[in-house]
Amino acid sequence: MSKQPDRLFSQPLEQVPDFVFNEDVVRVFPDMIKRSVPGYPTIVENLGVLAARFAQPGTALYDLGASLGAVTQSLRRHVRSDGCRVIAVDNSAAMVERCRQYLTAQDSMFQELLPVQVLEADILALPFEPASVVAMNFTLQFIAPDQRLELLGRIRQALLPGGALILSEKLRFADEQEQDLLNELHLDFKRANGYSELEIAQKRSAIENVMRPDTLEAHQQRLRAAGFSKVVPWFQCLNFASLIALP
Repeated sequence: MSKQPDRLFSQPLEQVPDFVFNEDVVRVFPDMIKRSVPGYPTIVENLGVLAARFAQPGTALYDLGASLGAVTQSLRRHVRSDGCRVIAVDNSAAMVERCRQYLTAQDSMFQELLPVQVLEADILALPFEPASVVAMNFTLQFIAPDQRLELLGRIRQALLPGGALILSEKLRFADEQEQDLLNELHLDFKRANGYSELEIAQKRSAIENVMRPDTLEAHQQRLRAAGFSKVVPWFQCLNFASLIALP
C-alpha cells in the first residue's frame, strides 16, 4: 500500500469545504499526520508501552477514533496480557476499510499478535464492554463540546479498576502570549515539513469549524467531572499533549 504525499490543499480553492475523513484524506493521512502533528510517532509508539502497564488479562482494549489503526498496531505490538483483544472504532467507512488492510498486513509480518475487531461505528452511540485500556488519540477534539463529558463518563464506567484512559489532544492556551507563541512554533513545524503558506491557510480554514481544542485545565476538570480520580500529563510537544486518566 503506497503512501501518497499530502497535496490536498496545494491548489487555490474558491471555497474551502469543511474537513472530512473521506477517501482523499485516507490516501494521504500517514503523510499528513506525520507532517502536521509534532511528536505523533512518539505518542503512538509509547501509547502501546503505556497500555502494556494497564492491560489486564481477558479484557478489551479500545482504540476510539482509530483512523488507519496506528494506535491499534502499537497496542498489538506491546501488550502481552493473555486473552486481551483490541476493538478499533472509527465512523469513517474509508478509514475503516484501509485500517483493515493495514492490520491484515501487520498480521502477515508478525506472529502472536492480539486479536482485533474493527468497527465502523459512532463512539457516541457505541455500548462499551468492560475494558482495561481506552485510547483516544486526537479524537475528542472532533466531538461536539457539549457531548464530551457524557462520552468520558461512559468510558469511565466501562474502565475496570487499575485500568486507564490515554487521551491525546491538540491544546489551546488561556494565556494569549503562550497561545500565540506555540501556534507560531506549530506553523514553523509545518513549514519545515514542506507545507506552503497556501496549504497551511486552506487547511486551517477547512478544520477550524470541525476541530475544537480545549485547554489542559478544561481537560483535567472534565475528566474529574466524568469520575476519573487522577489525570497525569505524560507528553507534550508544542501544542499537542497526551494524558493518562485513572479511574
